[in-house]
Amino acid sequence: MKDREILERIGQGDEKTLDYLYQKYYRMMVKMVVENSGTEEEAKDIYQEAVLAFWQKAASRKLVLTSKISTYIYSICKNLWRKELEKKKRHSHEEVDGAEYPTHDQEERSRIVRECVGELGDVCKKILTYYYFDGLSMTDISKKLKFANTDTTKTKKYKCKKKLDTLIKRKYSTMDFFD
Repeated sequence: MKDREILERIGQGDEKTLDYLYQKYYRMMVKMVVENSGTEEEAKDIYQEAVLAFWQKAASRKLVLTSKISTYIYSICKNLWRKELEKKKRHSHEEVDGAEYPTHDQEERSRIVRECVGELGDVCKKILTYYYFDGLSMTDISKKLKFANTDTTKTKKYKCKKKLDTLIKRKYSTMDFFD
């Protein structure tokens, strides 16, 4: 399938094209993340986010493509992975700082997150709890919730996390939560 046809099908809401895109560039994107200090699981999450971001932009018909789709998605993956590495780096510094100077904020942050998760719908509540608090894999969550596959679970997790982020930002100021 050529790029123009892919964009036309996305514009028509053809979800089979989403599966096609996911499969077509999967190896290339996973390789990029793994070669840059990532795991395959992290790569899958990053790629899922990138394809979803591309899909949403293309479906809105606001996408002006000046390169191949593969290049565009690769750039999204690269930027998302760069942000993830920065977040990991900050987190590792916080852990070191936390070891030297114990903080009581962790309990408060955890309480806020759990409270907001509790306000989400049942499916989101289960997905986020299973993934972040119980440490279950996407495969285990898919089986537990009887989803068709892990891609479905990843997409739902992504959307639920976005809802959670929005809810936390709406209820708490950045200073309350991130100070």
